[in-house]
Amino acid sequence: MLQSLKVRAGSLAPTLLESCEVIDAIRYKAGFLPEVEIAYEPDIKTLWVTIRPELKPVFTLQLLDSLVKIQSAIVALWGAPDQYHRAPVRFLAFRGTGPFFTLGGDLDFYLDCLAKNDRAALAEYARLSAEGAIWNSGGLNGLVVTLSTIHAKAIGGGIDAPRSCNVMIAEEQASFVYPEIKFNHFPITAVAILSRRMGQRAAEQMLLSGEEMSAQEFMAAGGLEAVVPAGTGEDWIRKYCADSLPIHAAKTALFSAFNRRHGDLREELGHLGEIWTNCMLRLSPSAISKLQRIAQTQDRMLARVYQRHLAPV
Repeated sequence: MLQSLKVRAGSLAPTLLESCEVIDAIRYKAGFLPEVEIAYEPDIKTLWVTIRPELKPVFTLQLLDSLVKIQSAIVALWGAPDQYHRAPVRFLAFRGTGPFFTLGGDLDFYLDCLAKNDRAALAEYARLSAEGAIWNSGGLNGLVVTLSTIHAKAIGGGIDAPRSCNVMIAEEQASFVYPEIKFNHFPITAVAILSRRMGQRAAEQMLLSGEEMSAQEFMAAGGLEAVVPAGTGEDWIRKYCADSLPIHAAKTALFSAFNRRHGDLREELGHLGEIWTNCMLRLSPSAISKLQRIAQTQDRMLARVYQRHLAPV
């Protein structure tokens, strides 16, 4: 049955595919997808990816791998030139859940790699971070418009994945901060991703200062396409997708053209990934101790926040 579904996904017009068939086709092609949920809205040809890290709201290796598998599956199923008019997915939209959007990179994973001097694992984390950003920025080779909505605080390198999308919005209560420089570290893809949106000077200032920005401040700096009222981020994206369907080909072409104009993102992120891996492996014992304290502080903060979040009213 799954094999016949795979064939149908590539051969039938999108109007003949039910939501469950699109999701099943992607899951069949992608395989195991931990720490994410996917949903499909056929009326606006939008695949929603909900980020749901299991232990902490951070970008784990498993989460990064799931995101890349979803992106790759869509391209494998419907990315051929003769499949464009049949493709049921025209928009790929990312969203989060819970009291935080993200706390950034997976510090516990970093510390484990450093304890083992595991360069290969750190390099794989960097590669997956870069690969996801490349797919998003290029709209899956011009097949889709990629979008993201931020509903809460976003910290550090976890901002880069949604910002690598063609369109990124935030609800008014969201905030953005890159604290990595304070513990002698930097986010893997931020220099390339932020510079393309905000310009080098604004990106450099944000990364070096480590200061938190409100959604309105981040938008004023060039980091967002819109700031919307609390609870309306997903509806904003739905309207954007519905309004964009008649001009989808033009929008994907323009996004692809602007993305190319900025240069070879794959080459730049490959270089940044190598720099990041070397930087991590050169951390001093005192810097590693600081990372350990930050990870412990995250645990205590999350315990308090989730206790309040789950407390009965």
